[in-house]
Amino acid sequence: MKVFLKIIACAVSFIIFLLFVLFILGGGFMKQSYLEPWNKNYASKYTDPRVRLTAAGLLAANNHNMQPWKVKLDKEDPMVFYLYADSLRTTKEVDPLYRQMMITQGTFLEYVRVAGEKEGFQTEIAIFPEGEYEENDILSSMDKKPVAKITLIPSKQEESPLYSGIYLADTNRGNYKMEAPDSSQISQLLKLPDQDSLSINLYTDQADLNKIGNYVMESATIEAGVTRAMDESNAIFRANEKEKNKYRWGYSVEGQGASGLKRYLLQGLITMFPSINEGKGASENFIHYTKTAVDHTAAYAVITTSANTRTDQVLSGMLYSRMILTGHTMGLAMQPLSQVLEEYPEMKLPYDNFRNDYAGQGKTVQMLLRIGKPETAAPNSMRRDVMSFIME
Repeated sequence: MKVFLKIIACAVSFIIFLLFVLFILGGGFMKQSYLEPWNKNYASKYTDPRVRLTAAGLLAANNHNMQPWKVKLDKEDPMVFYLYADSLRTTKEVDPLYRQMMITQGTFLEYVRVAGEKEGFQTEIAIFPEGEYEENDILSSMDKKPVAKITLIPSKQEESPLYSGIYLADTNRGNYKMEAPDSSQISQLLKLPDQDSLSINLYTDQADLNKIGNYVMESATIEAGVTRAMDESNAIFRANEKEKNKYRWGYSVEGQGASGLKRYLLQGLITMFPSINEGKGASENFIHYTKTAVDHTAAYAVITTSANTRTDQVLSGMLYSRMILTGHTMGLAMQPLSQVLEEYPEMKLPYDNFRNDYAGQGKTVQMLLRIGKPETAAPNSMRRDVMSFIME
């Protein structure tokens, strides 16, 4: 009996030791510098309001958490600054036409607008003040032409109901309760478009839930089998706290629903055995988490535009940020499901079919997202330091 108890004690000690090792490897005791921008007091040390508003903008939703923004402060006018798309932060495999890139510019601008109200500024936003990009040389054009000119006009400081939502996680990939938004919430969301070219449609009936869910799974399965697309995502996966503090952009296990102690143990396991989250393992995880999301969704929303200009894409991003922030005031969370809208060859068939079913003739689906009441709050994701966005 004593020998048996000794074996049990040794086994328990080994398990505890192993868990401790995984906890350390995962960065359990490390300071999370990558979360500093989420602190409401983070930007207060900057006297320039343009920098403070940039600090709010960088918390916006963005494709692959690439944070592809650059900000140029006007040297002549302290009330003017410019937003540029960062051509070095594209995801060319899944976004070869840079549509998601442009939507991401819009999400930033809307956060700046909302934060401006709180700071006591009316933000006058001129989109593509020097004209839209030269499409035959678009990356070079991104570097030369600003997405927007932002002019701050002092006005009465307002307590915007949307402002506090800036500091909540923009995306919740967890399970949603199986209850759709009520008629009042749906009505409020449908009123958000402020341009005739923009529209929102919400789908809550079972037939559409099944149909859209099938599109989501079909496209996720396709992407999981496209090696270059998965490699692009895997290249920006941050396995532990050390990597997240070093890079402060990209993906991490939080996007797979890990939180608390589980997060550090999973990070330690991936650090020790990287193949868990690479190759076939990454593809299987991606399909699994997508299926779980689909199975816990009671409503989808689609943002469409009457055309598909770069301006339309930016305006779609601004609208999406308004949806996120308005959703926060109603206890609703959102998650983009972008795969079926990606424009690379392997995705063409589901893309065309989905557009025909949910855009209508001549229109473009800019975003598909799930929406609902989350079962748990989402953790905030990595963000770079605000000064890394400011151009010299």
